[in-house]
Formats: sequence, structure tokens, C-alpha cells
Amino acid sequence: MHRALTSCLLLLLAAGCGTVEKRGADADAIAASARMTKATLRTDSFTLMSYSHLGRPGEPLTVYIEGDGRAWTTRTQLSLNPTPDNPLALRLAVRDPAANVAYLGRPCQYVDLGRERHCHDAYWSSKRFAPEVIAATDQAVEQLKARAGASGLHLVGYSGGGAVAALLAARRPDVLSLRTVAGNLDHVALHNHHRVTQIPASLNPIDVAPRLARLPQIHYSGGRDTVVPGFIAARYAQRSGDGSCVRLSTMSGATHEDGWAERWTSALKDAPSCP
Repeated sequence: MHRALTSCLLLLLAAGCGTVEKRGADADAIAASARMTKATLRTDSFTLMSYSHLGRPGEPLTVYIEGDGRAWTTRTQLSLNPTPDNPLALRLAVRDPAANVAYLGRPCQYVDLGRERHCHDAYWSSKRFAPEVIAATDQAVEQLKARAGASGLHLVGYSGGGAVAALLAARRPDVLSLRTVAGNLDHVALHNHHRVTQIPASLNPIDVAPRLARLPQIHYSGGRDTVVPGFIAARYAQRSGDGSCVRLSTMSGATHEDGWAERWTSALKDAPSCP
């Protein structure tokens, strides 16, 4: 009992005992509103949490990849647990009318960190886009695709999940389109902009932009987003070279977290395409 109380006290000092459980319960409720089924996906390095509704084998699967979550409690203090307070990628996923839709949390989100031997805080900070993270996400997506019996993949990533989605698209031949929402598509430029420490152990999506030039893409930026400003997506598009398949779209009035979910179903009517 004393040990349990001590653990709870430590959590209270960080963010409030039970807060992580509440974040998970909130995600369960959001997913339940769209009758999505929860599953844990084990990979070589991490266990990733997913929700999905898989209705039509043989059709594409749309996979939504979550942002960095609650990675920091302050500008200089890392969180003890990166499970998101506001899982925006999940809020977008439940508004997608496609037959096969899945949501994928990032490594170390929604899971018991005490049982995840690789989950130390580098994986929601300096190594959040490391090769082993992308490899684990790739394995999880492969499991979801197999469960869906899907013919191909549409990838949608929010914030840091946009980085993961782009890096994943560069290593998979079955990706049909890529959408990012406030996507961190050039973390070097973004960290320079905010004057914060660089993360050289992480892969940078802008480096794969030329390889993805012929993949249909839309990269959305919030008109009032000060976290990932629109110039980041513009830099990525410029690096793509032949930009005919790469479109940029600004969501007027949207910040990094607000102003997206209520307009997402309408935004989906404009599909990525190449001329």
C-alpha cells in the first residue's frame, strides 16, 4: 500500500494521479462514438495502441497517426507519460466516412510504461522520429492492413504524426496518398524557428520529400498555428521539386489544436491527386 501511495504521489507531482488513465478513457469514449474497436499491436520494439473499424476487405485502409501527445509539461520539463490530453488525430478519424479507418497511437502512448522496456523519454523527445520508431510504426500498420484485408493505404498524420506518416510513406510501396495536419515536416527548421535543441537522432521528413514527389499529397496548416507555422509545409513542398502532386492548404482560423475536427469531414471531400 505504501509503495502504491508513493507512486501516486509521484504522479500527482507531475500531472495528477489518475490523469493518464483518464486520458485513455477519454480516447476510448471518442473511439466508441464511431464504433471503433480497440487493439494493441506488438512490434519488435514497442507496443502501439490502435482503434479501427474495418468494414470492407479489398478496399483501401486510411490510417490516422497521432501527434507527439503530452511530451512536455513545460518548455524545459519532459512529461512522465506522452499519452495525449487531446487526441486530435482520433477526433479526425472518427469523422472519416471511409469503410476502413484506423487510428494509431505513437510509441509509449496509451500503454503501461512499466512493461515497455524501450519506453524511456527519449522516444517522446529526441528520438521521436528515430529509425526504430518508424520501423515499429511500419510493423503496426502492416498488421492493421492485414486485419482489414486492405488493397492499399491512405496515411493521415497530425503534428509529429505527420512526420511519421511522411517517413512511413517513403518506405512503403502501397501508400496511395498522404495528408498531414499541422505536420512537422522539417523538424530542423521548426526547432531553429523556436530556438530549441535539435534532434539529430530523428529522421527528418523533408529529406524524403523528393522521393515522394509523385505521391498525391495535401498538407494542411492552421492560419493561426504558432506551433507549426505554415512555412514548414511550404519548405517541404519546395523540396519536393516537381510540386504537381503536392498541395498546400491553409485552414483559416485554425490553431495547432483547434478548428480542425469540425471541418474535417468537409476537407476530406477534396482528395489528394496528381494531374
